[in-house]
Amino acid sequence: MMDTLFIQYPKCGTCRKAKKYLEEQGVAFADRHIVEEAPTKEELRSYLEKSGLDIRKFFNTSGQKYRELGLKDKLKSMSEEEMLDLLATDGMLVKRPILVRGSQATVGFKEEEFQKVLG
Repeated sequence: MMDTLFIQYPKCGTCRKAKKYLEEQGVAFADRHIVEEAPTKEELRSYLEKSGLDIRKFFNTSGQKYRELGLKDKLKSMSEEEMLDLLATDGMLVKRPILVRGSQATVGFKEEEFQKVLG
């Protein structure tokens, strides 16, 4: 089993860049489509803990769904549990890509953050 999980949306330009970066680094990874196989609440909780990031960083704030649901204002009054529940309902609400390896995880694509996760 591969120890690196790459969760992405194939039509996302940032995801394509990140995937190319991983391939260029010679990293073997499991590739998962974020909409066809959306992360579960438990998985999201695990990624959140591994990343050390604020849960709001896990929202795809530039996504159409985020705007449609008016989440910019709603998130302010939501608990972490409610946010996890919401994220688990739709892969398009989740910021991508997500890179997970061992006890590390990150969302979005920045080479230096990927390097931290890859060790």
